[in-house]
Amino acid sequence: MPETDPETHVIDFRAAEQLLAARDPRGAVKLLDSVIAAHPENTAARLLRARAFFAAAQLRPAELEFELVLEREPDNAYAHFALARTYERSGRSEQAVRHFRLAAALDPKPEYVEAARFPGPPPAEGGAGAGG
Repeated sequence: MPETDPETHVIDFRAAEQLLAARDPRGAVKLLDSVIAAHPENTAARLLRARAFFAAAQLRPAELEFELVLEREPDNAYAHFALARTYERSGRSEQAVRHFRLAAALDPKPEYVEAARFPGPPPAEGGAGAGG
């Protein structure tokens, strides 16, 4: 087995990003497995691997990785959003809404806010006869 060094892991991480962008999530996972084995604390590699699992429709592994990222970074809006998408794709809409709302609360990006499905304002009371 060839010896690896930190530089090799950086190269593998960047190559995994490129594979994911080129729609080869399984190839990305393979590269990231060695990076994470050598650096299990690397949250960026775990987040990228979670995205690759999601893209490969491996929802349970994606869920576990997103959850691990959120244990380490509970204020990561993207991880909440991506976990919500994973739950949504798994048919678990109640869990999805909770994480969509957390994502929107942490970062009010339009796509996060839209996905959060916050209830609208209550209808205005009164009407033609109200007022003074």
